Amino acid sequence: MRIIWKVYSWLLDHYGPQGWWPLLDRDTMTLRYHPGDYTPPSNPDEVFQVMAGAVLTQNTSWNSAAMALIRLADRGALDARSILEMDDHELQEAVRCAGFYRQKSSYLRGVAEFFLSLDGSSPTRKELLGVRGVGEETADSILLYGYRKPEFVVDAYTRRIFSRLGVIGGDERYSRIKELFEGSLEADFRVFQEYHALIVRHGKTHYRNKPYGEGDRLPLQVNGVEAPDSGVRGD
Repeated sequence: MRIIWKVYSWLLDHYGPQGWWPLLDRDTMTLRYHPGDYTPPSNPDEVFQVMAGAVLTQNTSWNSAAMALIRLADRGALDARSILEMDDHELQEAVRCAGFYRQKSSYLRGVAEFFLSLDGSSPTRKELLGVRGVGEETADSILLYGYRKPEFVVDAYTRRIFSRLGVIGGDERYSRIKELFEGSLEADFRVFQEYHALIVRHGKTHYRNKPYGEGDRLPLQVNGVEAPDSGVRGD
């Protein structure tokens, strides 16, 4: 669909490159973005950072997940082996700020075991989906940002934005929306990374709170008409 590329072009012109996935700068102990640089992650520990971040950001804000990643780094535990060596209480306390901390600490252990079992190889989507706590959005995030595979990531903002544009209804299966985007774009991981990051950026501005889409000029820019006020107001 032409509108999918048109939206990408407008978002990129409007916001510029986003530099996702943010990775730890060990000199400053902060997570840093890398706009226009699509070479990261550059080592196995950075690949695992993407995996851990994809798990920690489930059902919470990225800021909360980022705080948990930094807390792990402060403890010298932002790598798979160190996470497996931590006791339950210490790991849970480190990720408490990301919410669902008992569940997520368990998921992190499972992801760490899986990562080490790969021994440097790239996982398949099917393999990732077999790991406890890894659903479709998490698996695609890991493959796209950790392994630079062209797997489009569909999140809540994707549904809200493109429902308001009339491209989707919003309640389709994850796989249906994923197929729509992947069938409309060149299979280039750089485009997929940038598009997803831009959707998140735009979503945080206009689709975080109800009524979703308030003040959004994107429908006018790509369709030439305002979206109806009814828009997408549900979850």
